[in-house]
Amino acid sequence: MCRDKRVSIFIAYITLLSFVSKGIHASEPDFGSTRVVFQTNYGDIEFGFYPSVAPKTVEHIFKLVRLGGYNTNHFFRVDKGFVAQVADVAGGRSAPMNEEQRAVAEKNVVGEFSEVKHVRGILSMGRHADPDSGSSSFSMLLGDAPHLDGTYAIFGKVTKGDETLRKLEQLPTRREGIFVMVSFLLQLFSFHSFHLKQV
Repeated sequence: MCRDKRVSIFIAYITLLSFVSKGIHASEPDFGSTRVVFQTNYGDIEFGFYPSVAPKTVEHIFKLVRLGGYNTNHFFRVDKGFVAQVADVAGGRSAPMNEEQRAVAEKNVVGEFSEVKHVRGILSMGRHADPDSGSSSFSMLLGDAPHLDGTYAIFGKVTKGDETLRKLEQLPTRREGIFVMVSFLLQLFSFHSFHLKQV
């Protein structure tokens, strides 16, 4: 009886571990095959997309990348432990935009809210009060932000370059209302994309 009881407990433990493991993996979406890299004078940051979580947002941001929309744009906000936010393309670039870039940059994307959590490295769309007002500004999470869960669209995550994000967190900042802004222009020199081989 004792042995049978131990076996039953062991099986129950294995079943529980399997359930927990599945739960953990279920909360981590699969990346698409595309990676985007943008270069700053503090280092490169690479990120991947979550097309199964926010397909319209991924398509929109990637189209802007392919058009060169983010080139010469900048981070306007770096709030240590919270977010590093990229400016809207339409107003954040130092180079003039062509008609196609402007047309895409000024489009709004429907809010694709999900159960994915806002943790460090996550990419989350910026927006105004209207949940469907996201256009081209987005944040890279510098820490956990559960108060954003379910209300801001997550569309990807940083895959390389956390050391660059840590450098950004050390930059001098100033507060403007509710925002913590970078004290000088932190420009993105260029964005480019590449495809990984499908496994």
